[in-house]
Order: sequence, then structure tokens, then C-alpha cells
Amino acid sequence: MTEQKPPYIKEFPLREAHHLVRDLMTPNPWIYWIDFMFHILLGWAAFFTALLSPLFSVWQLAGYVIAVLALYRSAIFVHELAHLKKGTFNKFRLVWNLICGIPLMIPSFTYDGVHNDHHKPDIYGTSKDGEYLPFATRRPIEMVVYVLLSFLIPALLVARFLLLTPLSYLIPPLRKIVWERASSLTIDPNYRRAENTIRNDLNWRQQEMAACLFAAVIIALVALEVLPYSFIVLWYLITVTIFILNSLRTLAAHAYRNPGEHKMTLAEQYLDSINIPGNFLITPLWAPVGLRYHATHHLFMSMPYHNLGKAQRRLVNGLTDNSQYIKTIRSGLWDALKRIWHESSTTTPPHHP
Repeated sequence: MTEQKPPYIKEFPLREAHHLVRDLMTPNPWIYWIDFMFHILLGWAAFFTALLSPLFSVWQLAGYVIAVLALYRSAIFVHELAHLKKGTFNKFRLVWNLICGIPLMIPSFTYDGVHNDHHKPDIYGTSKDGEYLPFATRRPIEMVVYVLLSFLIPALLVARFLLLTPLSYLIPPLRKIVWERASSLTIDPNYRRAENTIRNDLNWRQQEMAACLFAAVIIALVALEVLPYSFIVLWYLITVTIFILNSLRTLAAHAYRNPGEHKMTLAEQYLDSINIPGNFLITPLWAPVGLRYHATHHLFMSMPYHNLGKAQRRLVNGLTDNSQYIKTIRSGLWDALKRIWHESSTTTPPHHP
């Protein structure tokens, strides 16, 4: 029996939408460099301000908050790296890894390939999509557990690079397991990297060894009392807060209604995703680098982050019929979280006799 698609899929004005934004597909390197360098330098300056300030002082609190927000924005550039054309922005990729990805234990290879699969029509929203879980069809407690896992992720990342990297070279069979099960930034704990997304080339191994070396050097410097123990504590608290922020943002990025079997078209992907234009001052703090326009990003995944807001306004105002486009808009983070929580709360769990 042929599955009947909802009528809105046929009516969704993809061709007209593309025509309206076709001049917005070119990334501006100056914007990338200035945005990233400003925030990464601000983030590390705030980190050391918090580290060197008296405990629980105003300076320490301010340094902590600024470090979280600035380093969070800097880290989210990994999403742009996954979408930038291969062979471009090579110096930017290198610098991002050296002063952001590696110190935060999220080198760019952990997102490479995995995120591209998230945009493929035959993978998005299915069980093969590591960045998708059908939260709206499950119990609300699963969303709570997902957010609480943020407290463990930094420790798991350190263990992955500090311990599993050298071990996997000493024990060859472990190498395949590490690449498949412990080398991807995903939300599905059962995710296994497909073989065609494992490059395991020199660049990946350099990133991996650099993260291992960084973790080893920091721990050695703390053990030798060159750095205070509070360095590791502060790093852990900041990275935990970053992961909590990102988990809440992730819950607000999609509707998460697809149970996992149905393959979704590009239009269905869009309508299962969410735009939160929000407040231009507050919203970018928790949904930085264009991620507040997540549904628009799923329509045009190659569009640079700095053009997504302009694209959003053009589509709202320029589409002959924008009724389908504006279905994805939420008023804010709280609105998006309330909606998915309500759907999850009212969903009847599968009955097992």
C-alpha cells in the first residue's frame, strides 16, 4: 500500500523559496574570522578572569557567564565547518581546532560526516540519524535525561581522547569500535558511525592526537602544580554549562515527531524543524551562529549562517503563500520547549502486553 503524503508537501513553494534567496549562498570569510576570533579571545580572557578572581566574587561570576556564552558561540562554529565546501576555509578550520575544538575536546572530525547525514532525505529523522530522537512520541523523562547527560559529557570526552586514543593504537580491534561508537557528536547514545563517514585520514588522526596531548599536558601541569586544580574544575563547569545550553537548544531545533521508520522529503524535514527569530539580543546567546533559523537552515543547508536572518525575512515577506513557511516559527525557547513537552506528555506510550 502506497503511503499518502500530506497535501502541504505538494504545495510547499521550494522552487519559489530558492529563487528568493539564491544570491545568499556565498560565505564571507571576513565575517567568519572576525566573529570567531572576537568570541574565542573574549571567552578565554573571561575564563582566566574567572580562574584568577576571588572565589564567588562578582568578577568571577561575570567571567564565568561571559566565558560560557563566548566559548559556546565559538564552539558552535563546528556546525559551519561541517557545511563549508570541502577544501575551503582551511586556515579557519585549523585555527578553530587549535584554539577552540581541541581545548574543548570537540575537534571538528567529531561532527564531520555525522551532521551531513542529518541533512540527507533518506537518513534525516530515521534510526540512522544520530542527531534525531523522536522525543515528541516518547515520555517527557527522556528529554530530562538527555539534558542531565550534559553533566557527564565533558568527562566522557576527556576519557575518549586521553585514554581511548592511545589504547586504540595499542589494541587494533578497539580502533574500529572507537571510530564507530566514540567519535561523534550526536544525541542518540546508540548511534554507530557508518563506514562511509569514517575518514581516519592524517587530518583526523592529527586532531585526535592533539586532543589527547592537550588533555595530558593540562593534567600534568595541574599535577606538577604549575596550574591550579581549580583550572580543571572551572573548565569542567564551563563545558557542562555549554552542553546544557546546547541540549536545550537542540530540543528546540526540531519537532521530533518522526518515529524513525518514515523517510522524510526536504519539505517534510523543514516542517519538522523550527525557526525562532526571537529577540536579536537574547536569542543568539542560546542559539548562536544562525541556529535560531534552524528550519531555514534545513531548507538551504549550504547557506552561510550570516545570511540566514536575511533569508528568513525574504521568505516571510516574499513568498506568494507563506502559510507553510511560518508554521515552523516559535516565539522563543520556552515556547518551543513547552510545545514538545506537551506533545510528549499527551502521547500514549506503546502498550506491551
